[in-house]
Amino acid sequence: MAELQIKIQSVLKAKTKVTSLKSIKVGLLGIGTVGSGVFNVLQRNQGEILRRAGRRIEIAMVADLDTARAQAAVGKNVTVVADARAVIANPEIDIVVELIGGYGIARQLVLEAIEAGKHVVTANKALLAVHGTEIFAAANRKGVMVAFEAAVAGGIPIIKSLREGLTANRIEWIAGIINGTTNFILSEMRDKGSDFDVVLKEAQRLGYAEADPTFDIEGVDAAHKAALMSAIAFGVPVQFDKAYVEGITKLGAKDIKYAEQLGYRIKLLGITKQMANGIELRVHPCLVPAKRLIANVEGAMNAVMVHGDAVGTTMYYGKGAGSEPTASAVIADLVDIARLHAADSAQRVPHLAFQPQSMSTTPVLDMGQVVTSYYLRLNVADEAGVLAKVTGILAESGISIDAVLQREADEVGGEGSTQTDLIILTHDCVEAKMNAALAQMQALPTVLAPIIRIRKEELV
Repeated sequence: MAELQIKIQSVLKAKTKVTSLKSIKVGLLGIGTVGSGVFNVLQRNQGEILRRAGRRIEIAMVADLDTARAQAAVGKNVTVVADARAVIANPEIDIVVELIGGYGIARQLVLEAIEAGKHVVTANKALLAVHGTEIFAAANRKGVMVAFEAAVAGGIPIIKSLREGLTANRIEWIAGIINGTTNFILSEMRDKGSDFDVVLKEAQRLGYAEADPTFDIEGVDAAHKAALMSAIAFGVPVQFDKAYVEGITKLGAKDIKYAEQLGYRIKLLGITKQMANGIELRVHPCLVPAKRLIANVEGAMNAVMVHGDAVGTTMYYGKGAGSEPTASAVIADLVDIARLHAADSAQRVPHLAFQPQSMSTTPVLDMGQVVTSYYLRLNVADEAGVLAKVTGILAESGISIDAVLQREADEVGGEGSTQTDLIILTHDCVEAKMNAALAQMQALPTVLAPIIRIRKEELV
């Protein structure tokens, strides 16, 4: 009986110690979709979060231009202001969560929060992709943390996996579906056989695509995320400006269909690889073998494959956006900061996984230096000798052909058509060599339309 009482007293003491620690006070800059998700999840799971963090995490202040809407969202116990700088200036606030977005005022506010000695959590991939080097350097000088799990792939804990879970590995490559809008569009094109423009309008109607979807469909959003993952994987500065970026706007329904017939699916991938002569950093549509798990990620879902020398290939799958999935990542960052709040800054996980003084200057390769294989679709005159001329150019360029698929003219252009589609899969070659060969092929009078070139990734 005495032993039981001792155990009960021990548990009560431990509980008292946890709950007696000073609360971590958080200031939210912006309470839109993600901000309201953060508030709601934190309120709903406060007990679990307290047990994990060791102290209460409390949203004490919110800045939003629409103060009435913000106050209604968070209730009367939270201070709501219109001026974000009032949050930063409040000495009671330990962590500033930036959910404004964009490159402009968000950059200034984050730097001001760091200068004021506040830790920062952000979901702003664009900000970090463009200004990350400046922001992380400022945080290192002030000894504060900048956490950004929510900036890449929403609720998928890919940043923590790269920075911590895979830290024993030499990361060799990463390939990810990291934009849900484009994945939804490609899935719909495949399922319905519709062209890009038709599916984009439907995606906008359903709310999967913005009224101005340029960042998504042109690959810019995915490139922001790929640049961050590349920096963490290889210990280099964030170099979004050196990424090769190509979107999905030139893809047609027939490309989706032909890829399927050849055993592939088309996905917009963010890819980064460590090569002997530098780092590849690129975003573009890819043919991926249909048997790969990532090829079967449909709709607005995200997935990231990471290949490490020790662990092999791992894959991380889940919702890449949305109020509560993104809030899950934001709160995970808040818990990490709560745990390490008083720790020596030298003992924390570095922002980009590698110690700042050990960052590499390995260059990002120009796209012309990248080696990959290709899918080519040529709309050509249906006459003798066309195939020979095309394959002859490839042979003279030192490009080996893996497979050729030639459609019947009637199938492509209807009965009596005088043109057809020629589909060629190549083996690996350097991109500069393929560019030169494409220019020669495009100049042939029997090639009737711009050649469609899609890179192919086996992901093994």
